[in-house]
Amino acid sequence: MKAALQNYHVRMQRVLDHIDRNLDDDLDLDTLASVAAYSKFHFHRQFSAIFGLSVLRYIQLSRMKRASYRLAYRDDQSVTEIAMDAGYEAPDAFARAFRQRFGQSPSSFQKSPDWALWLSAFEPLDNARSKIMQRTFTIDDVTIRDVHTTRVAIMEHRGDPASLGATIQRFIAWRKASGLPPKTSPTFNVWRSERRPASPADYSVDLCVGTDQPIDANDKQIKLGEIPGGRCAVLRVVGNTDNLEPAALYLYRDWLPASGEEARDFPIYCQRLSFFPEVPEHATVAELFLPLK
Repeated sequence: MKAALQNYHVRMQRVLDHIDRNLDDDLDLDTLASVAAYSKFHFHRQFSAIFGLSVLRYIQLSRMKRASYRLAYRDDQSVTEIAMDAGYEAPDAFARAFRQRFGQSPSSFQKSPDWALWLSAFEPLDNARSKIMQRTFTIDDVTIRDVHTTRVAIMEHRGDPASLGATIQRFIAWRKASGLPPKTSPTFNVWRSERRPASPADYSVDLCVGTDQPIDANDKQIKLGEIPGGRCAVLRVVGNTDNLEPAALYLYRDWLPASGEEARDFPIYCQRLSFFPEVPEHATVAELFLPLK
């Protein structure tokens, strides 16, 4: 029974990966059913039963998520280009659908996103993905690595995680203005609190970029710091890197007690090696580092 269920999940995972890779293509039901190796009739029903939404809505939400990321975090595409990439033949049709989903026009979202509405709109998509895309980890997934100390420029986010998107926007803008793109300057997140603390106001994370260049002392939004070198337990996560909490919990709750190791006095952190929407979501990569004594 367990093997049959695992096979079932593998087939559905293939479908989700195919959708991610081919968002710009015509994702018709016949093709997706073929990817899953099910009949079209059964595939449609099974997809809805497993994920809690139809395959059409799943595709629409996936395209809208990519479009919203491009609007919020990138400045190299016009609204018209983003609308076309989202599968709309005309910008006004995209604008109507976008407003219906997020309560804002694309241009308004681009200037000042309502992140609380954005999070709410994608809850069905995130719930659907977590049912299949949530990984389980084993001791073989963890390596111990000696890392070098890295000087970093830090933008702190303190407060409700629902407003993290606005901090990310400011961080990206600062990096661009400072000539520190992800391709040449590594990106780190250092968690100073739980992902969902009892009070949202207690949420705390540092957005960091590795750099040796001096920072303007008058720039109040950035401070200099370092990620200390030393031994670290490293867990590589591929896909669904929006939520790294399961991987962090595995390191702290399962791997650390079984390893006989002892954690160092520095928070768990991650290095983000690839980013959505530059790569499909299932291809995003992050490495979690648990500093050890």
